[in-house]
Amino acid sequence: MKKTVKEAVYLLLSACIIAVIINVASPVGIAWVGQWNPSEGVVGAKTKNDVDNPRIEINDIDIARQIHERGQTLFVDARTKDAYAEGHVKGAISLPVGEFDLKIDAFSDRYLLDQPIIVYCSGRSCEDGHRLSEKLIDFGYDKIRVMIDGFPGWQAKGFPIE
Repeated sequence: MKKTVKEAVYLLLSACIIAVIINVASPVGIAWVGQWNPSEGVVGAKTKNDVDNPRIEINDIDIARQIHERGQTLFVDARTKDAYAEGHVKGAISLPVGEFDLKIDAFSDRYLLDQPIIVYCSGRSCEDGHRLSEKLIDFGYDKIRVMIDGFPGWQAKGFPIE
């Protein structure tokens, strides 16, 4: 019995060491620390190469509403097609972050690189808005913001949805 417990402990320690080594070596490993305070922005543990840009975040949903009312900024939903179909910001278009490579050519044919864009997803616990904004910036779009309260924040305020 004592030998079995000792072997189990060695096996568990070996598994933990291997997991740490793989996480450190992986380009998309899980970060050791995350941002867990919703009042400071998007909640989540970032991968090592993932860094949110707080300068592009819109922390106040009322400001996003004011921008929406002006009608000059494109609202882009980073959620899945199904989530978009269930409800989205009025006038927003769907560009799921997971389908970026498939849809960016058609998107860029329709919207110029200087088009002001606000990206959103499912709120502060969703990182898809930031991921999509980074992809759009890397593609060449330069007027990108992220509405961090996302569709749930928009809907909770009773703002126009479709």
